Amino acid sequence: MQLLFMHTLQKKTNQSPGFYFSIDYDEDGHLKNVYWADNRCRLAYKEFGDVVTFDTTYLTNKYDMPFAPFVGVNHHGQSNFLGCCLIAGEDTDTFVWLFKTWLDCMENQPPKGIITDQDRAMQNAIEIVFPNTRHRWCLWHILRKLPEKFGYHREKDSIFKDIHNYIYESLNPEEFVQSWVAMVDKYTLHENYWLSGLFKERSRWVPCFLNTSFWAGMSSTQRSESMNAFFDGYVHSKTSLKQFVEQYERALRSKVEKEFQADFRSYSQMIPCVSAYDIEKQFQASYTMDKFREFQEEISHLMYCKVIYGGEEPERTKFKVREDVEVKGKIIKQRLVDVQFEIEQNEIVCSCHLFEFRGILCRHAVLVLLFNDVRSVPQNYILRRWKRDENRLYTRVKVNYDG
Repeated sequence: MQLLFMHTLQKKTNQSPGFYFSIDYDEDGHLKNVYWADNRCRLAYKEFGDVVTFDTTYLTNKYDMPFAPFVGVNHHGQSNFLGCCLIAGEDTDTFVWLFKTWLDCMENQPPKGIITDQDRAMQNAIEIVFPNTRHRWCLWHILRKLPEKFGYHREKDSIFKDIHNYIYESLNPEEFVQSWVAMVDKYTLHENYWLSGLFKERSRWVPCFLNTSFWAGMSSTQRSESMNAFFDGYVHSKTSLKQFVEQYERALRSKVEKEFQADFRSYSQMIPCVSAYDIEKQFQASYTMDKFREFQEEISHLMYCKVIYGGEEPERTKFKVREDVEVKGKIIKQRLVDVQFEIEQNEIVCSCHLFEFRGILCRHAVLVLLFNDVRSVPQNYILRRWKRDENRLYTRVKVNYDG
């Protein structure tokens, strides 16, 4: 079986220029770990490899080797493969081998950010191989542990609610720390070591510590897990290694077809604007349909926002925006955000940091631009990453997927 598997990978190398694979053996010469990526994945990494997620929770074959995909986000907001592996173990040495192999495959260009679960071996390997890469813990994995960690507490519902509020509503680290400390005192949680550990590592998972950097809108490894669910139609626990490579390619082909379809829609169709503002028309003409919808969501919420402070004359660089927060057609609260607008430098920064985190200009920034009679957004706020008419090299790779 091992020889047949190697033959399959070598065949792919001969058939597809740019196909890359690497195999790691144990002391007895048995297959231990394997990584591979085709040329389309490798070139897509040049476009979308700034932020990746990596997850090992999916067992796919009868050898119980976890399948671990590297997953990014394309210009439509779709998940895309940036390489994958089958590994025999989940220790630091294994992850070091894998990350070094992946780095070699991607021409020694590490990602700017990587999202994983809290696995210590994985964290050690990232610090060794990607010392300058931002490492974020999956927020979803952390929050799903709350019932397990606090199921015994008589005030568990209040604790869950407070933790969620502090995580998602804190606009800056100082506000989060103050709220968290008050919560620990309120519920007498000083002896909860799991909670203490999370607080100590807060810069790895709390949004207000991380969202000043670009993450393509991702805060969890659910991209990887959704890929795993996607594979359920192609592989199962009895899938052999050779079959896995073949079925993987069928799944990859399906993903490529979905991207082609989204490209065609973005080229041939246009979503109507919901306003008469030139700024919205600017994004309508520039972005893919899916990303324009995200910006349009911000435009549609302008009615809930109001500039209540316009800064000191003559500079007028600092603005305060009040937003009525609407949920399911009901205003539930108000919040204040600060917007800094340097007119001459064409720079605008909002304390919600939506643009820094997701690459989509927020409603608060748009409102301040309109307040200052700005008719078009500076080009540095229209990201190439989300544009529909960019010439991307990986889309011209001739695919040769079996099936």
